[in-house]
Amino acid sequence: MESKNSKNQKIPLKEHFGNYMVPMRDALEVFSGKWKIPIITALSFYDSCGFKELERIVEGISPKMLSKELRFLEEHLLIERRVENTRPVKISYTITEYGKSCRSVMSELHRWGSEHRKKVFDIDSPNKAACPPERE
Repeated sequence: MESKNSKNQKIPLKEHFGNYMVPMRDALEVFSGKWKIPIITALSFYDSCGFKELERIVEGISPKMLSKELRFLEEHLLIERRVENTRPVKISYTITEYGKSCRSVMSELHRWGSEHRKKVFDIDSPNKAACPPERE
């Protein structure tokens, strides 16, 4: 019978590994789903986009889903909604400085996804140059 203080005893996940995973879960919540990454990427490519413009750029998204995802991204400080007091009222969306901080994550996802496609599916990723450039 092995004692509880054995050198081979595993560290409880909840106390160590679990604490390591909490920030990853937070990040995954922000980037989860089908639409958040395409919206963030679109706003990284363009300085500013209106709602209808984003709807055209992010192919296949419904107006209701786009509205929901934009609210989420705004609540998480990644994008900013600007309302211009014109007739008709003009609303635009821009990526925030904080939102720009996830460009390296997007670039790394693109790089890893391209490699994954090659390795698993033997397919070169289309539009390799379409990845938004990293800016300082």
